[in-house]
Amino acid sequence: MLPIVGSAVFYSIGLYRFVLRSMGRHDVIRIVRAASILSLVLAALGYFSLNMFLPRSTPIIFGLVLIGAMVSVRAGLKSYYHWSQKRDSDRRPVLVYGAGESGIQLVAALDATKEFTPVGFLDDDPSLVGSLVSGRRVHGAMEIDALLTKFGVRDVLLALPSISRNRRKEIVGFLSQRSVRVQTIPSMVDLVSGLETIDKLRTVGVEELLGRDSVSPDIDLFTSVRGRAVMVTGAGGSIGSQLCREIALMAPKRIVLFEISEFSLYSIERELNEMTEPYGVKLHAVLGSVCDEARLEQIVRLHGIETIFHAAAYKHVPLVEANPFEGVRNNTLGSECVAKVASRCEVERVILISTDKAVRPTNVMGASKRLAELVFQRAQQNTNKTTFSMVRFGNVMGSSGSVIPLFQRQIEAGGPVTVTHPDVIRYFMTIPEAAQLVVQAGSLGKGGEVFLLDMGVPVSILDLAKRMIRLSGLEVKDQENPNGDIEIIFSGLRPGEKLFEELLVDGNSSPTKHPKIMRSLYAPRDLEKIDGAMITLRSAVERSDLPAVSNLLHRFVEGYSGSSIDGGTTPNFARSSFLTNPPTTAEIMAT
Repeated sequence: MLPIVGSAVFYSIGLYRFVLRSMGRHDVIRIVRAASILSLVLAALGYFSLNMFLPRSTPIIFGLVLIGAMVSVRAGLKSYYHWSQKRDSDRRPVLVYGAGESGIQLVAALDATKEFTPVGFLDDDPSLVGSLVSGRRVHGAMEIDALLTKFGVRDVLLALPSISRNRRKEIVGFLSQRSVRVQTIPSMVDLVSGLETIDKLRTVGVEELLGRDSVSPDIDLFTSVRGRAVMVTGAGGSIGSQLCREIALMAPKRIVLFEISEFSLYSIERELNEMTEPYGVKLHAVLGSVCDEARLEQIVRLHGIETIFHAAAYKHVPLVEANPFEGVRNNTLGSECVAKVASRCEVERVILISTDKAVRPTNVMGASKRLAELVFQRAQQNTNKTTFSMVRFGNVMGSSGSVIPLFQRQIEAGGPVTVTHPDVIRYFMTIPEAAQLVVQAGSLGKGGEVFLLDMGVPVSILDLAKRMIRLSGLEVKDQENPNGDIEIIFSGLRPGEKLFEELLVDGNSSPTKHPKIMRSLYAPRDLEKIDGAMITLRSAVERSDLPAVSNLLHRFVEGYSGSSIDGGTTPNFARSSFLTNPPTTAEIMAT
């Protein structure tokens, strides 16, 4: 009778529907439930049957033996299945960094696939080193070199969704010294929310090395956007679009997206519509150029704009060097149009997005942005209705002008990776961090200040390229390793490019209430001359008069050292082959 009852119990609980290769904790619980029911049935038979005597311990022993036998057989069959799958030569051996619950789940997910074979764990917990987790030995991080050689591992998977950013940065930095591709599982927030699953791996980018622990935003510094009508010029650019995303989360009254590129405007409008639909934020997408003063004034008055973030700019150094008139027209004269309109319409706040290349510039792009800063400071002298301020920072990771996407494309294409000079260093910041700090800096402005964002420690571009190659699981090809995968070549500094960038003209700054925002103490003189300079500049640009533009930049931009000829009156872009034989965009970006 017991076999008949057992079959019915096993069927009702679902033991016959087990998929052995995915057996886990929940399946063991079902086996325990089934064995417990059968033990009770056996005990009942012994108690009520007059012809059968059973010792009291028999049902207990029966249940334990049944559980052990069923679990052992199924675990053995599961192990045999995975062992047979591991013999497939297409499966790549991997190490899993993190032997906690996430690591265990990741190994279980990988065992169900045919892509990876987890050969062991790496973990920083000394109490786990040497133990077996999910049938794999746990090793200390310092054993990684021996493991890479022993198992031929070229991939390390991070199963550390909850660690701090600093610790994650240390681990990625440690792994980046070896030629292994590093991938990671989603963050704990994404896992808990159900947006991602444990097996959704993504390649770890160099951003993990460059990123910093973020400082919680100061909600008191959102006054420039909360409940306000805000306009962002250059709304489709890398910085402008992120500004729009950040502002949209701060409960503005409306956002006007002002952009000259139709596709960029369409893309950011569609994204923001989906993002802000639950919050009822009003969006207005406007095509237009910041050089069109009448159009700007029409839009500002129509929507009652109270805050303007002026992010529209040409920022590719070699392209602006090749097209100086358009660079000056857009970056400087366009900023003048924004300042004039804001003053006439009595906009409360205007924030100019500037660049570290504006400090002692060696190129037209930097000089045009520094002149734009002077235009804003002059505009502040002429009004007490509008607060003008500027925010200056360096490179942002992932922007259209960043070197990181270029290196990624070059690595994916098999190289070579082009670095302009072995000694070039740059500051880096993530786009979201930069945008959030810009918004907060805008609320700190009292009138005419230049704010500086804390950019951290400068990074060697050569070292950056090497780390990106190694994080892709490849080796650098050089004299020491002629059999490597990716070669690094030096293309020479581009026209107007410096080995390093600065944020201050004179090195003096003071702190603000935000730990990552500083205020420049440098005060330019003779700002009243800017009005006449802009008239001269506009005339020179309209006439395509290179000597006149060069003279003006050298006169008004302190430290400007653009190369010149003809007695110092014509910048290097005038004699450059860029004008007579312009390079393609691909050639420019390749440098």
